[in-house]
Amino acid sequence: MTQRLVFITGASSGIGQALAARFYDAGYNLALVARRTEQISAWATSRKLDAARYRVHGADVAVIDSIVAAGNACIAEQGVPDVVIANAGVSIGMDTAQRSDLDVLANTLAINNIGLAATFHPFVAAMAARGSGRLVGIGSVASIRGLPGHGAYCASKSAVVAYCESLRGEMRSSGVKVVTICPGYIDTPLTQGNRYGMPFLMRPDVFADQAFRAIEQGVSYRVIPWQMGVLAKLMRMLPNGVYDRAVQGRGRKKRLGEG
Repeated sequence: MTQRLVFITGASSGIGQALAARFYDAGYNLALVARRTEQISAWATSRKLDAARYRVHGADVAVIDSIVAAGNACIAEQGVPDVVIANAGVSIGMDTAQRSDLDVLANTLAINNIGLAATFHPFVAAMAARGSGRLVGIGSVASIRGLPGHGAYCASKSAVVAYCESLRGEMRSSGVKVVTICPGYIDTPLTQGNRYGMPFLMRPDVFADQAFRAIEQGVSYRVIPWQMGVLAKLMRMLPNGVYDRAVQGRGRKKRLGEG
């Protein structure tokens, strides 16, 4: 049986690194992608990964040609993956009244949305020709309802969900599954500077285990942890006036340069 392969962006830390560990332990070979390749290599060495079972690909998902080149290199060196996880993402607060924050919005969309589509691009036709595979988009419960000060992140993750839903319809008859995973609060560098309460905060390894099982099952959409999904859906059902009062005064995500 041919060794299975997973391609993961944003693999240098946080959720991406936890997913890499979980897939490796399940017997997958790894194609690990990030700008900070030295961090991936140091992690792989510290964990004593078999060098024959992983490759590190340097790429910036905000640059289309960069991430497409990494995907093509993966195919040339390791073959067509069984699973592609578009995990790389950023979360920075924004204030539309500030001109500089429009650049934050543009960069967030470039990474979280254009970068996701560019991550999938090299593999779509090859997976469809093979008749199997998983294309996994990492969204967020922040996609379910907008939060003050989080306009860039909420908008980008809502777009991830809609894009993956569209792609799922396109790939339906190909044998390729499109899986949307929406994390709640996971204890990673992305959340550790948050200035507000984070209900149901989850360890990255626990999240990775649940995400791995959802991906293997080929589910179309999964919120992890499920309790956060219930809470977010209840918030979605609130009338706008009630919701607006509920989030008034809530702590906001730090803007770029806010320590």
